[in-house]
Amino acid sequence: MSENNHKILIVDDEPDILEFLDYNLSRKGFTTLQASNGKEAIKQAAAEIPDLILLDIMMPGMDGVETCYELRKNANLNNTIIAFLTARSEEYSEIAGLEAGADDYIQKPIRPRLLLTRVKALLRRKDSSRGQVPDGGVLDFGALKIDPSSYEVTMNDEPVSLAKKEFEVLMLLASQPGKVFTREEMFQKVWGYSVPIISRTIDVHISKLREKVGDRYIKTLKGIGYKLEV
Repeated sequence: MSENNHKILIVDDEPDILEFLDYNLSRKGFTTLQASNGKEAIKQAAAEIPDLILLDIMMPGMDGVETCYELRKNANLNNTIIAFLTARSEEYSEIAGLEAGADDYIQKPIRPRLLLTRVKALLRRKDSSRGQVPDGGVLDFGALKIDPSSYEVTMNDEPVSLAKKEFEVLMLLASQPGKVFTREEMFQKVWGYSVPIISRTIDVHISKLREKVGDRYIKTLKGIGYKLEV
């Protein structure tokens, strides 16, 4: 019996991996789609609006990072989770992928039980956040304003474009100004689990936020975590 109605797009240029992932996910009740390259993935994602995209980084032609950039340009995919499939030796690509708008990483070689655990955690996070908008209207921090209902951020009245996870990190910090959030708390609340895939995930998102809203608001407590200072 199907456990859920979630739709997952699997993107990989290796047929064996596509077959392996499709088998392990479909037998657990997920609806699966397949694409063997970036262009095909973009086309299928636009047509099907999957809940989750499992995207290989190292593909010929349009690689996973470039594909992710293109997927994130489609506003209809704002709520679609993108998780990269990556080998342990590809940390540089992982950082680039986070900057492109990826939500998570699943490392190769892929173990079926870990794959299913990670996929379910990502989808639970997506489901739990659906339709939940913080009360209280626009959060006003002077030059920085955040509108949770429209997911809009402005800095000095100029719109700021944030990737989905960047917005979620900023909203977490803004939910309790002055509170220091540890890395463990941030992974749990934003990514839905406590153990990071790569140590620099939080660093990359904080760095991108500082580029976009400046470092006036986001402060680091070395060895502890981050806070929004007002």
